[in-house]
Amino acid sequence: MNKIFFIFSMLSAGTLFPQTAPQKELTFATYNVSMESENYFPRGTKGNSEQVLINQLHSGNNVQIRNIAQIIQTVRPDVILLNEFDYIKNPKLGVKAFIKNYLKVSQGGAKAIDYPYYYYSTVNTGQSSPYDLNNDGKLENFGNDAWGFGMYPGQYAMMLLSKYPIDVKAVRTFQNFKWKDMPGALLIKKPDGSDWYSKEAWELFPLSSKSHWDVPVKINKKTVHILASHPTPPSFDGAEDRNGKRNHDEIRFWRDYISDSSASYIYDDKGVKGGLPVNSQFVIMGDQNASPVEGNAITEGIKSLLAHPKINSELTPASKGGAEYSPENPFGVNHTAFWRMRADYVLPSKFGFKVINSGVFWPAKVEPMSELVEKRESSSDHRLVWVKVLLE
Repeated sequence: MNKIFFIFSMLSAGTLFPQTAPQKELTFATYNVSMESENYFPRGTKGNSEQVLINQLHSGNNVQIRNIAQIIQTVRPDVILLNEFDYIKNPKLGVKAFIKNYLKVSQGGAKAIDYPYYYYSTVNTGQSSPYDLNNDGKLENFGNDAWGFGMYPGQYAMMLLSKYPIDVKAVRTFQNFKWKDMPGALLIKKPDGSDWYSKEAWELFPLSSKSHWDVPVKINKKTVHILASHPTPPSFDGAEDRNGKRNHDEIRFWRDYISDSSASYIYDDKGVKGGLPVNSQFVIMGDQNASPVEGNAITEGIKSLLAHPKINSELTPASKGGAEYSPENPFGVNHTAFWRMRADYVLPSKFGFKVINSGVFWPAKVEPMSELVEKRESSSDHRLVWVKVLLE
């Protein structure tokens, strides 16, 4: 009898069978929110700048932004990347205003949400260049002659929100990495075979149309690297395909960065060389503007990323709304934008995660909250994409 009591005592104390800490369930998300000035005022409006978004964030009553906040409150991601959130240097006027006036206020009955940690930085969109980059004979500095298309510095920028601490000092940015320094970069040529860009322009040309960020987030004493970017759309150019080739190489950057033997050429904005350390947990997030099966991107870029042996891409996010919106398209179920393509991705590493679910926030018409994505003006032309994982 005493022996039986002893065994039960040991079991309850966890001596015979060591207790393991419960796995942490996390949701990572990306969302192109289209929160840039030309979403609220027509392109070319005099005075368009980040001040337009500042005003909307301050008011707290912009319907589009309230709907975006309700979507975020409904999905409740632990870490979310917002693409096309204009760069606003002062956090009180930008990110903190968004959190305070929209996310921390219940929208449509959804529970308010807070993100104590955030990261944002400068980007190449709207950064004036002294060259005629689109070769139209005009030197306009901005727009197509900016280092990344934009009418003012910081248009179409990025914002990372997190419930967990961000190791800001360890963040790596690659805004100034030169395209010419990528081995095998896809060169842009004129019909006569000469270089599209002048030697002077090519010498300074950044690879990233916005920026590439490696943002370490501390979760349960582990570091998860959020690899964030927003490659240029592979459109709005000509037969030279300058945007298509840039899109391909911007996506390829992450493929090389996470590869143990292909990242030696990479350097960050502090001059530190190399890619991601071996056996790192990471999540690649962002609007990649490319699909492996549709659109006019050079598909080898996104295909090679999805097929990378370190990435878990087996569970493709899907929605009933996407399938309903494009009923004749077999790929519609995986679309992430109303213009009918999979463009937005959340790609966790195989190492350190077990993927348990994923989705695209795109309710069918008969489902609750379908009005939040009913029209372009309801929220955004993109849909929030999420992946739920167990942190191992």
